[in-house]
Amino acid sequence: MSKSFRLVLFLIALILLGGCARKIPHMLLPDYGNQGTRLIAVLPVRNMESDAGTASLLRAKLVKELHFKGYPEIPPKWIDERLTAVPAGGGEGDLSPQLLGKMLNVDAVLYTTLKEGRISTTLLYSRIAVDAKFELRSARTGESLWHVHHRTVHRNYGFSRRSLELKSCQFYEPAIQEVLNRVLETLPDGPDAIGS
Repeated sequence: MSKSFRLVLFLIALILLGGCARKIPHMLLPDYGNQGTRLIAVLPVRNMESDAGTASLLRAKLVKELHFKGYPEIPPKWIDERLTAVPAGGGEGDLSPQLLGKMLNVDAVLYTTLKEGRISTTLLYSRIAVDAKFELRSARTGESLWHVHHRTVHRNYGFSRRSLELKSCQFYEPAIQEVLNRVLETLPDGPDAIGS
């Protein structure tokens, strides 16, 4: 193999890796670091069409991943207990980030919408789709600090419906994790992150 051919292959590999490593489109407040965001309340996931189990799994994983990024973990059960104390008709969707911030004593509120989270199977093909939107709002001002939307689709092929269902179940949770990994790459580390 000639030296120039190896150089061309190396450059192509760099371009491909660079394209895969780019962050997904997102909005981050330019002075996010000056906002003093430490305590983030992860509200229950707004579920557009998935089963409740998927929404709960997404929320639980999100809380853990934020903890690994240096944001203190606030148990979802604790948040839910505070939200159930809100009078009827005043669910978290009706309350401002500022009011939620006072109720929960947090710096920011994270709204998550699961637009799609499903497995569809046909004769020889199955498709896993996870589509979620995230918005972090200041509990002090109500302004959007960060928001991002990401979708992933995995496809499996097989010769039996049973085989496809098993493959799909194996890849469903990793698909949710993939969305979270890509999304949280765009959020700066928290104040308690290792090395901060």
